[in-house]
Amino acid sequence: MSNTGFIDEQSNGVFIISTTPFLKDGSIDFDSVESLIEFYIDKRVSGMTILGMMGEANKLSSNESAKFVKYFIKRVNSRVPVVVGVSDAGLQNLVSLSQLSMDLG
Repeated sequence: MSNTGFIDEQSNGVFIISTTPFLKDGSIDFDSVESLIEFYIDKRVSGMTILGMMGEANKLSSNESAKFVKYFIKRVNSRVPVVVGVSDAGLQNLVSLSQLSMDLG
C-alpha cells in the first residue's frame, strides 16, 4: 500500500470502522479518540473509517461531526487513509461534511 495516507489502486489490508467514544454528558470523548487512533495504528491497520451510518454518526450534530472529522484526521496525520462516512437528512449538511473531509485530506 502506498504511504501517502490516500486510498489508491494499491490499497489493501484491514480498514477498521472506528467507534465514536462519548463522555457521560454525551459530548465526544476526544482523549479516548486519541487512544483509539494510537491503538489502531499500533495494531498496523491499513486504514480507518469514521462516522459510519450504522453507528453513532446520526447522533452527532453537523458541528460535532465536523469537529470530530477535523480532530481525527489531524491526529492520524496521514499515517493511514481515513474514510469519512457522510450521511445526513439535509443535502447541505452532506455537501459541507464531504467538502470539509476532502479539504482535510
